Amino acid sequence: MIETLGRALLFDIDGTLANTDPLHLKAFNQVLGPRGHVFDHARFSKELQGFANVSIGERFLPGEALERRAEILGEKEEVFRDLVAGQIEPLPGLMALLDRADDAGIPMVAVTNAPRLNAELLLSGLDITHRFKALVIGDELPHGKPHPLPYQEGLRFVGASAAASIAFEDSRSGVQSATAAGIPTIGIRTSLSDADLVGAGAIASASAFDDPELLARLARAMAW
Repeated sequence: MIETLGRALLFDIDGTLANTDPLHLKAFNQVLGPRGHVFDHARFSKELQGFANVSIGERFLPGEALERRAEILGEKEEVFRDLVAGQIEPLPGLMALLDRADDAGIPMVAVTNAPRLNAELLLSGLDITHRFKALVIGDELPHGKPHPLPYQEGLRFVGASAAASIAFEDSRSGVQSATAAGIPTIGIRTSLSDADLVGAGAIASASAFDDPELLARLARAMAW
């Protein structure tokens, strides 16, 4: 099998590979609620979804020292990991799409603002860690999403062209990050509407990876 040079598929993890956002919402409310910040779905999607914990801490825990912010948000991630354990299910069509990309020799990269422990838990829970040539963690870079750097790093790892690749994202900040890196981006409607995702810069949206229009678009773009 020869990899198709210049092309790649890049995936966000939370809310894109699996619909984990409701569990993140629950975990945030459990930890930040007692500190005066309670979130419904609409507020979560605008103010938390897709953002790195550093920026979340700056916004919602401004009175805490940096180390204490990290501790509090670390508690949130522990709550999330407890909630998600044994409940990780792939979005419809994901496994078939990954098979198709593997068969076509198209490299895949996971790009996330999630902490590494979360990302590795979700990928292993879906049994797809081996599918990805690289795992890019926004918190481990000078800039996370919505900055383009995480996606630029993803492209660099596999030597892919932005214009010849496709990214999949479910959040505004993620779509902004991928499109700022020059990657045509498909919004996944696990939490946001088509209007929200296209408004953030996505070229189209899909409810899941078995969407016929998405599959037709991928067949054209990836030449498979």
